[in-house]
Amino acid sequence: MKTMTLADILFSQGFGTRYDCRQMALSGAVSVAGVVKDDPDERFDPEGLVLSWRGRDWPVCEKAVIAMNKPAGYECSLKPSSHPSVMGLLPGPLRKRAVQPVGRLDQDTTGLLILTDDGALLHRLTHPKKHVDKVYVAELRHPMTEADCARLEAGVVLDDDPRPVAAKCARMIGEKTLELTIAQGKYHQVKRMVAACGNRVDALRRIRVGAIDLPADLAPGEWIWLSGPGEILGGGAAK
Repeated sequence: MKTMTLADILFSQGFGTRYDCRQMALSGAVSVAGVVKDDPDERFDPEGLVLSWRGRDWPVCEKAVIAMNKPAGYECSLKPSSHPSVMGLLPGPLRKRAVQPVGRLDQDTTGLLILTDDGALLHRLTHPKKHVDKVYVAELRHPMTEADCARLEAGVVLDDDPRPVAAKCARMIGEKTLELTIAQGKYHQVKRMVAACGNRVDALRRIRVGAIDLPADLAPGEWIWLSGPGEILGGGAAK
């Protein structure tokens, strides 16, 4: 069993410099199983260890994987242009360990966003040939017919590619509410697919990525830990 000091564990999780992490431990800011741990040299087995910091459980992990309910008005960019970045919604340790959004949602699109510092997972979820299902709910300007849904599933041509792009599933769940499942990740894809049918998206929300659903109780701007890649790829991803 390989053990690490509390200070080294904090450093590995992005809590600051080695000096910062020692001072953080000495201040009593961290607890384990409800017990404050203020000795930076106390040793722990990091496997399965869950720290508590600022009222939040902080599982010690080699690679971080989290799910956020992205609010409107934020860009999924590390260098935003006209709106603040979703990175500003994360605590410092996650920013320091360089988690980044898996793909992008437009600034006005809300819903499920995966962020990670796991390069292999990032590649798996974004590579064009590694199709992972994504489910969106779009509020439309006009009602859409069953024929329109069938057309989306058969494939529509977007303005940047002569090859048709098809939805895996398109169904109306309200008079002007469309649920669309796609496996690609083209620029403004849902909005452009709907436009190809002569309609317009007024509001867009992503509710599922792979096997992960957007938790109903996760408020906009809030985030939760995921157990790892298997939680995302387990049920809804193509191999």
